[in-house]
Amino acid sequence: MNAPLDRAYLDHAATTPLRAEARAAWIEASEIVGNASSIHGAGQDARRLLEDARDRLAAALGCEPIEVVFTSGGTESINLALVGLLRTRRAATGRNLMVVPEGEHHATLDTVRWLESSGQADARWVSIDADARVDLDVWRAALADERAAVATLLGANNEVGSLQPVAEASAAAADAEVPLHVDAVGTFGHVPLSFRELRADARGGTGLVALSVSAHKVGGPVGVGALVVSRHVTLEALLHGGGQQRGLRAGTQDVAGAVAFSVAAELAVAALAAEAERVGALRDTLEEGLRAAIPDVVVSAAGVDRLPGHLHVVLPGAQGDSLLLLLDSAGVAVSTGSACQAGVPEPSHVLLAMGVASDLAAGALRFTLGRTSTRADVDALLAALPPAYDRARRAGLSSRTPRA
Repeated sequence: MNAPLDRAYLDHAATTPLRAEARAAWIEASEIVGNASSIHGAGQDARRLLEDARDRLAAALGCEPIEVVFTSGGTESINLALVGLLRTRRAATGRNLMVVPEGEHHATLDTVRWLESSGQADARWVSIDADARVDLDVWRAALADERAAVATLLGANNEVGSLQPVAEASAAAADAEVPLHVDAVGTFGHVPLSFRELRADARGGTGLVALSVSAHKVGGPVGVGALVVSRHVTLEALLHGGGQQRGLRAGTQDVAGAVAFSVAAELAVAALAAEAERVGALRDTLEEGLRAAIPDVVVSAAGVDRLPGHLHVVLPGAQGDSLLLLLDSAGVAVSTGSACQAGVPEPSHVLLAMGVASDLAAGALRFTLGRTSTRADVDALLAALPPAYDRARRAGLSSRTPRA
C-alpha cells in the first residue's frame, strides 16, 4: 500500500498513485542492460522481459499478445488508432468520414479536428444525451453513411463518468462494416473489459479493431500506454524507423515501463470487483452527503451506470475554478473536468453537448476516488465544500466581457 497522501486526493481520474509493486518491478527491470531488438544475450534478456510483460498485459485486456502495441500513453494510442485507421481506410476504399460522438476526450476531438483541418477527413459528430451517452439509433444511422471510414467511442465519459453501451456500439459497427476504436483509458481496471468479448463475432477489419489504455490510470508509471490492434486489421504507422511491434510503432521499446504497466494492470484487474464495490460505496456516501449539505447541487448522469469512483456535480452560481482553488487551499484536491484541459476558462464541451447551459456548466466539479481513497477523504471534502461554495457563490461567475 502506498504511503498516505498529505491531502485528501479526489482526482484519481487525472492520475492515480504509482503502485509499490509496479515501482519495484520498474526499478528491477531497469537494471537489465540490453536493447530488446538486439540479438546478443543481453538484448534477449531484455526481450524476454518485454514479451512476458506483453503476455501479462494481453491476459488482463482479453486479447492476444501480438495485438498489444506499447506506446507512450493514451494520447499516442488514440492518435495512432485514429490517424492510422483513417489513412488506411481512405487508401483502400476512398472513404474519409469519421464517426465521432460530441463528448469525447480532447485526445480524440483534437486529432479528428486536425484531420479535418488538414483535409484528410470529414467528421460526422454524433449527439450525446443528457447523461453523455450516445443513442444507439443515432449511432447506427451515422455508421450507415456510405462514406463512413472509421468510428470512435469512449468507454466511459471522462468528465461525468457515464458508461457507454460499448458492446452494442461495437456490434453496430461490425454490422455496418466500419472499424471501431474504443478509448478505454478511463475504464480499464475499473470496470470489466475484454477486447475479445467486445469484438464478439466481428470478422476481418471491421467492428472493434483498436482499444487504447494507459498505465498511470491503474497505478502504473506515467509515460506508458498501449494500443490493442486486432491482428485482422492493418493501419498506417505514425512513427517509422525500426519496424518494431508489427511495424506499427518504431523505436527502442521501454522494457521497464512495459513491465511496470503489466504488473499494475494485473493487480487492478484481480482486485476489480472488490475495489469497485468499496470505491462505489465511498462515492455513494459522498453523493448522499453533498445532496444533504448543498440542496442546490446537481449530480451529473445520476440515473445511469457510472464508473464506480466517479462523481461529477454542478454547483449553480459558482465558478468551478474558484471552487477548485478554495478546496485546494483547504487540503482537498479535485478537478473541474479533464486534466488535459486544466486552466482553460471555457465551459466543458461535454456539458454543453449534454444540454447544460453555459452559466451552469461553469460551476462543474469532478470528484474521482481510487485505490488509496478512504472515508477520511470523503469527510474532508464534505467539510470543505459547503463553505467554499458559499464563498464562491458570493463572488459570482467570472465575465469574459472586457470592461470599457
